[in-house]
Amino acid sequence: MQEQAHLPIGLFDSGMGGLTVFKAIAQRLPWEDLLYLGDTARLPYGTKGRETIIRYTLLAARRLVERGMKMLVVACNTATANALPDLRKELAPLPVVGVVEPGAQAAVDVSRNGHILVIATEATIKSAVYEHAIVRLRPNACCSAKACTLFVPMAEEGLMQGHLVEEMAHYYLDDVLVHASGEKPDTMILGCTHFPLLKQTLAEVVGPEVTVVDPASNVALCVHRELEALGLLGDMGKLGRHHFMTTDNQERFARTGSLFLGRTLSCEEIELVDL
Repeated sequence: MQEQAHLPIGLFDSGMGGLTVFKAIAQRLPWEDLLYLGDTARLPYGTKGRETIIRYTLLAARRLVERGMKMLVVACNTATANALPDLRKELAPLPVVGVVEPGAQAAVDVSRNGHILVIATEATIKSAVYEHAIVRLRPNACCSAKACTLFVPMAEEGLMQGHLVEEMAHYYLDDVLVHASGEKPDTMILGCTHFPLLKQTLAEVVGPEVTVVDPASNVALCVHRELEALGLLGDMGKLGRHHFMTTDNQERFARTGSLFLGRTLSCEEIELVDL
């Protein structure tokens, strides 16, 4: 077990959105080594069918297993929503943490009126996984959901603010900010790890009375607790090493990944891999 504790935490996303989760884990567990794989060659996952998403996700997980890791964090809502049971079955006994349950818990914890809006990719919304998780945690909750497909390429392009982002936010959100009951949601979950890049604009569009929840910090908390419970926390006396892998275009990964991480990434830090 002690030998396994020295292995890195593996993180996977369809692109670079999972770097929001990577950043939160790095801040909470600065001593842990982190290994990130972004499947940018197949991005986006959110518009693909469930079987395709499962196949792509398992391919990525197997590559991370080959490298060696002590835990897999599925830093992609679409992959979590569609492939988490398959991942846990194939990778057992390796612990696998998704982003949906921590995100649902964070929203339930802050919602006052119990009306929660979920925005995510088409595949995540179609799965209704967030609604199921929220109702399990708070049976009287009222859930609304909206697929915001174009937010993913906007985030990947580094479009975080400005007229175009604001207009697109209004296009997607204006008709779901008031429920059929007339009650406005007081909480909105960013149910795609790309969406936090647009958080400031989205918060301005929905207004100050709506709490915008980024699940990343709660995912990091869950990772910390599970590693601790399993006796897999690494050596706290060192600074963790970070390694990045992408399936396409290292230059683009470095450019946009720098926006997600809030620090400059160089191409030399990023390994090109084929799944």
